[in-house]
Amino acid sequence: MARYIGAKCKLCRREGLKLFLKGERCYTGKCAIDKRPYAPGQHGQKRKKLSEYGVQLREKQKAKRYYGVLEAQFRNYFEKADKEKGITGENLLRLLELRLDNIIYRLGFASSRTESRQIVRHNHVTVNGQKVNIPSCRLKEGDVIEIKEDSKDMTRFKIAKEASEGVVIPEWLERDAKSLKGKVNHVPSRAQINVPIEETLIIELYSK
Repeated sequence: MARYIGAKCKLCRREGLKLFLKGERCYTGKCAIDKRPYAPGQHGQKRKKLSEYGVQLREKQKAKRYYGVLEAQFRNYFEKADKEKGITGENLLRLLELRLDNIIYRLGFASSRTESRQIVRHNHVTVNGQKVNIPSCRLKEGDVIEIKEDSKDMTRFKIAKEASEGVVIPEWLERDAKSLKGKVNHVPSRAQINVPIEETLIIELYSK
């Protein structure tokens, strides 16, 4: 499976904001964007005014990197969102939020989406009692997510259990931190998706 293997901190610096791609490190003074709040590369410190297309492209790149999906995947999400009823931009964010790896992260069972994808791929997660190892699996209202019983004694999940109790989760999710279990109460509305993304710019880009 294709995946980005480059330096994650460069992605945050390129977009000019924290995308929280490295978990706990992003909350410390070691975060690269705090030390070097400008784009990477030889000309990173030179401010350049973006064209309308450039602004739209940067917003699309930001969304891709925020959720950890590649170009072809993101395009497929847009096409699905465009076919569904409702506002395309809101549909797009909703599809991304309902990915299994994102929900594991939102529940506080992983410190980053990268870690949550690893957890899913390594067969540590069940959905409605069935093993699921596909990070992009789309969940729906009523689905119950749980870390497998024989995985809960692993050090990473003991740490996650302690850390998750202090994590505020979205209101469309429900969590039992002690048993490392969660539930999708309902499909989120746009107001319940707290992300630094202007989805209208992405739709404008794809509509050209």
